[in-house]
Amino acid sequence: MDREPSVSDEDDDLETLVPQNHTKPPSPSSRSRAPFAISALRPALPSAAASFGRQLWSRRYLLICISLPVLFIVLFFSLGGASSLPASIRLPSASSAADPAASRMREAELHALYLLRSQRSGLLSLFNRTNTSTPTNTSTPTPVPLSDLQAALLTQIKLNREIQEALLSTHHSGLPNATEDGALDLDLPGPGCRRKDLPYNRRTIEWSPKKNRYLFAICLSGQMSNHLICLEKHMFFAALLGRTLVVPSQKVDYQYDKVLDIENINKCIGKKVVITYEEFAETRKKVSIDQFICYVASPPCYMDEDHIKKLKDRLGISMGKIEAAWPEDAKLKQPKKRYVADITPKFTTDAEVLAIGEMFSADAEEEWLMQPGGPLAHKCRTLIQPSRLIMLTAQRFVQTFLGGNYIALHFRRHGFLKFCNVKKESCFFPIPQAAECILRIVEKANAPLIYLSTDAAESETSLLQSLVVFNDRQVPLVKRPEHHSSEKWDALLYRDHMGGDNQVEAMLDKTICALSNVFIGTSGSTFTEDIFRLRRGWGSMSYCDEYLCQGELPNYIAEQD
Repeated sequence: MDREPSVSDEDDDLETLVPQNHTKPPSPSSRSRAPFAISALRPALPSAAASFGRQLWSRRYLLICISLPVLFIVLFFSLGGASSLPASIRLPSASSAADPAASRMREAELHALYLLRSQRSGLLSLFNRTNTSTPTNTSTPTPVPLSDLQAALLTQIKLNREIQEALLSTHHSGLPNATEDGALDLDLPGPGCRRKDLPYNRRTIEWSPKKNRYLFAICLSGQMSNHLICLEKHMFFAALLGRTLVVPSQKVDYQYDKVLDIENINKCIGKKVVITYEEFAETRKKVSIDQFICYVASPPCYMDEDHIKKLKDRLGISMGKIEAAWPEDAKLKQPKKRYVADITPKFTTDAEVLAIGEMFSADAEEEWLMQPGGPLAHKCRTLIQPSRLIMLTAQRFVQTFLGGNYIALHFRRHGFLKFCNVKKESCFFPIPQAAECILRIVEKANAPLIYLSTDAAESETSLLQSLVVFNDRQVPLVKRPEHHSSEKWDALLYRDHMGGDNQVEAMLDKTICALSNVFIGTSGSTFTEDIFRLRRGWGSMSYCDEYLCQGELPNYIAEQD
């Protein structure tokens, strides 16, 4: 008997709104990629293969390459230019020089002509280099290196794109998303759902803590997914300030060592940069926070009387006055965007133990933080990742039920009907519309099944399953089943008394989703954002990753109560 997987930490989404573009993954309409890339090309082959290459680049084929762009521009203007375009992008018919639109159109046409001449010159140069006769008129051909041909062709393809953009620059309003990278390449084969390459270089800083200098992490907002984001930002601040990070105690927070591989962080950095609260307390006669400087001004550090009482009563921590780094932010609904130059002067102190409070909503160097692998220099794929037991259990589940080709869907529903409808653009989609969006990804990914991570009721998931039909075949929606002793995929967790723990099962769900070929997330959910973070770090992001029905609005939205 199937059951809904436990994703209890998703309740944090009701407390904090995460905008859809917070860590937006590439999508068919908005992914950032090169206009055209030639990769994995085979090297030139000897004998028959080389002969074939010379035939390919003979005069006949190159003359066609040269004449096509010229023929295009001649036909374009001889047929009236704009009259041959669809009505939605038709060029203005006014010829008056006083008309600004006509003037811009004329400039664009002239620029396109200039680019076409440049392209013709480049193609002619390439044609001359592939001439089968040598300067000495011998019968031995002079081969052109394949790498040179590739480079020349790529240059001409990019130039062709510039020509298209120049011709369409004056009527982008008629082409939705015409300025985006993929909008002009609809006739070219896209990247499909292959994995994205990791960037060669990351912007990183070294984490080298000073002796006996600590940053005491405090995370309060929402549940586990929010706390992991908060913890990641604390790590960044600890590195900036040269401090060892103290992970919160389970007496006032979650038991992080159940779901995270904390020791892995130290191994990846190559030194002791993170310690548990218990390790920290063992070295001190009295535990105190020497200075409390809040990143968030109102309410200060998000610290309420209840949490201050927990820190004092449960942990015996003493603390001084709580002050704000930027008191002026108290009048703002959200803190301002901050950079390293703003942060280090405010939080640099000689205090042995420093706390800066809740960091989940801190907008500090977000682009830097969102890099694959994060902002810190380390030798692993990512620092904050599932514990070894959870990772092995996820892999065993994939081997048992899913195989090497599957789509993962995080389908957040609980509480999201009201949560999404108060946003400017609602993120709660009717089941039939959601099914249509899912099927578009199924068609591109060519995957036989979908792993479903959801808190939706069976009435919703049953309807969704009945509608996810592709090529007259129902695409199975697979959920984690109840534990059964005859199945061994989750035996490791139960052997270590971790089976059935809500936070462990939530992290297990995230891990299974992060291992998928393609991931579809829920906009506004920090559970989804944490999966995207893992996929960025692991290099498992695909060109088909996106939010459910990304770029669409629900086709029906209920009134507010």
